[in-house]
Amino acid sequence: MPRKLGLTSTQRKVLLMNQASNLLWYGKIETTLARAKEVRSYTEKIITLAMKTYEDTIEIEKVSTDAKGKEVKKSVITDGAKKLAARRKIMTLVNDLQEVKGFKESKAAFRDRTKDIKHPLVEKIFNEIAPKYAQRKEELGQGGGYTRIIKLGERRGDAAEMAIIELV
Repeated sequence: MPRKLGLTSTQRKVLLMNQASNLLWYGKIETTLARAKEVRSYTEKIITLAMKTYEDTIEIEKVSTDAKGKEVKKSVITDGAKKLAARRKIMTLVNDLQEVKGFKESKAAFRDRTKDIKHPLVEKIFNEIAPKYAQRKEELGQGGGYTRIIKLGERRGDAAEMAIIELV
């Protein structure tokens, strides 16, 4: 039975969504131990879904006409049915965090880097996180265990048990 965390169901869902999004984006967050245990379960389900479907792609040839009226064939790689369904499911489970401009990165360079990316967090899950853990699963023969919880001790003020949760 899931923990209630002293919140209503809608508040709890939003809290898990926000913390899972930040964990997947930054790789590590600090929170209370009870919340970390709930976020672990939520995040591992997202990663497992992405791992099962990240390779489902289809190559399609598109024909279009250019400015001179010539037909141009272009091959485009798109998501297969399973990956598309998984992508849509993950988009309902996480908040879409936006890419941040680098410290000494120019506006033009930032625009060029992010022009084709509509959903940066979802792209990161499918392009970086899922392949990394799929490879780990093949090497170790183990699925799951994508996160680690490190206890920090009690927080000053309310003595809540604090923890860091990070992607392994």
